[in-house]
Amino acid sequence: MSEDVYTRLREFMDKLPVGYPETPTGVEIKILKKLWTPDEAELTMKLKNEPEEISVIAKRVGMDEAELAEKLEAMAQKGIIYRVRSGDKKLYQAFQFVVGVYEFQLKNLDKEFCELFEEYLPYIGMNMMAASTRQMRVVPVESAVGTGKGVAPYNQIRDVVKQQKVFSVQHCICRKEQTLLDKKCDYPSEICLGFNDFAQYYIDNNMAREITADECLKLLDKAEEAGLVLSPSNTQELSAICCCCSCCCPILKFAKPAPRPADLVQSYYEAKIDADECTACGDCVERCPMDAIQEGDNVSEVIDGRCIGCGLCVSVCPVEAISLSPKPGMEAPPKDMPDMMNKIAVERGVA
Repeated sequence: MSEDVYTRLREFMDKLPVGYPETPTGVEIKILKKLWTPDEAELTMKLKNEPEEISVIAKRVGMDEAELAEKLEAMAQKGIIYRVRSGDKKLYQAFQFVVGVYEFQLKNLDKEFCELFEEYLPYIGMNMMAASTRQMRVVPVESAVGTGKGVAPYNQIRDVVKQQKVFSVQHCICRKEQTLLDKKCDYPSEICLGFNDFAQYYIDNNMAREITADECLKLLDKAEEAGLVLSPSNTQELSAICCCCSCCCPILKFAKPAPRPADLVQSYYEAKIDADECTACGDCVERCPMDAIQEGDNVSEVIDGRCIGCGLCVSVCPVEAISLSPKPGMEAPPKDMPDMMNKIAVERGVA
C-alpha cells in the first residue's frame, strides 16, 4: 500500500505544470519517500494546484477543519505544499517539484537528499526545457542598461524591486547543495531574494529573514560586484530573484557546455562590442559566466549564440566598448506566477 501511494503521488506531481517524470532507476520515488509520509502523500493528492481556504478543502476531503489546518500547516512547514496568506487566512495548495518543493527544502537539506536530487536533475531538467516558456529569465545588471528610454519596465530590475511590499533574503539553495556535496564555491551565499507571497512563505518557514527595500537594493549591488547573474521569476509581477553562478546553478550549469546557451536561457539582450573602442584588455573575457567572449586580433569578440544578456561584461569594461542590444521580436513575460504556470501546463499538455 505504501509503495502504491508514492507511485500515485508521482503521477499526481507529473500533472502539475513542470511535471515529475519517471526514471529507469526509480530515484524520483526515493525522493518522494524522503519528503512525504504515506498520509501526507494522500492528503497532498487531495489538494488543487491553486490556493484554497481550509473550509473549502475540509468540505471536499471530509475532515474536521481544525485537524486539517494542523496537518496542512505542518506540511507547509516541511516545504511539501505551498501556503499563501489572504488577510488573516491561510490558503494551501499542491506545488510542483521545481521551481517549488525542491527550493522549499532549504532548511532541510542533507547530503542524501542532495545526491538524490543530482541523480534526478537530468530528468526533471529535460522537462523544464521541454516547455518554451521558462520559469526563470535573465535580466541585465542595472549598470548595463540603466533605466533609459527603450528599456522595458520589467527589465529595469531595481525599479521593479522598489514596487514590492515584502522582501526576504535567503541562502542560495544551489550553493548550499553543492557545499554539502563538497563542491563549495566562493560566491556569496545569503543573497537570493524573495518578494511578497514567496517572501512571506520563506519568512514564515524560517528559511529567510525579512529585509527592507534598501537592503534588497544593496544586495543587488553586491551580486553585481561578485559577478552573479540576476535570474528573476519569468513574470512581470516579481516573485523572486536568484543571484546565480555557473558553477552551482543547474540552469546555467546545463546551458554553459551547450554550443548556444542563448537558446536555453530566456533573456532579452545580447552584448555588442565596438571594435573601434575595444582595447582587448581581457576583463570581459574573464568576467563572462558563459564563456561568450573570446580574444580576437587586437579586439575581443562576442561568440554568436553564447551571450545570455546578463550585462556583467558591460560593467567591467574600462573603455565602455561593450553595450547591450535588445533582441528583436521578444514578447513580454507572463503577467504573474499563475499565468506563467498555466502557459507551461498548456505547452506540456497537462492544463
